[in-house]
Amino acid sequence: MRQITASGQTVEEAVQTALEQLSTTRDQVEVEIVDEGKRGILGVFGSKPAIVKVILMKNMVAETENYLKTVTRHMGVDVEITTTVHDNHVTYELNSDKIALLIGKRGQTLNAIQYLAHLAINKDGRKYYTVIVDAEGYRARRKETLEILAERMADRARRTNSKVALEPMPAFERKIIHTSLQNVKDVETYSDGNEPHRHIVIKPNK
Repeated sequence: MRQITASGQTVEEAVQTALEQLSTTRDQVEVEIVDEGKRGILGVFGSKPAIVKVILMKNMVAETENYLKTVTRHMGVDVEITTTVHDNHVTYELNSDKIALLIGKRGQTLNAIQYLAHLAINKDGRKYYTVIVDAEGYRARRKETLEILAERMADRARRTNSKVALEPMPAFERKIIHTSLQNVKDVETYSDGNEPHRHIVIKPNK
């Protein structure tokens, strides 16, 4: 972990000097103020420079991308990864000629890879990230499939006038079902069971 000590007329000037030397940005460093400095008379006489220690933090987004390449390589799959960052949300898009192996049955393998990525990127605890690991647009296709499933199972609940339990799903997939049916007035949804067997129940409103 690189760190340097820099000085300037103000703390901000000292920080900026350090950032330039480290070729990085403010959100990638930790700043420790050693001395706030002193402006002095007329800004000259008796002035004292501000001194800061700036520590370059690990780039957890890049480290996690490398981690995903290692994990998939151990699975016998070479991947290309496109990484997109929006604030604290990171999406890793995997591309490979063996993409089906990375997705697995109903996305179970991809969900496991995503869980590992979530642990890896948040392991230092400095900044919390939410993570999506996708594979050639699988998440969008799965979302569409779940929305169709939600409509079909809601219709079954109406016709039979009884509860319908869906298969166990991870939390972010259950959310898709809940959201899909939240404005449907004649049925309601809730989650039941314990992880990893927690599932959605669709219940008709009488």
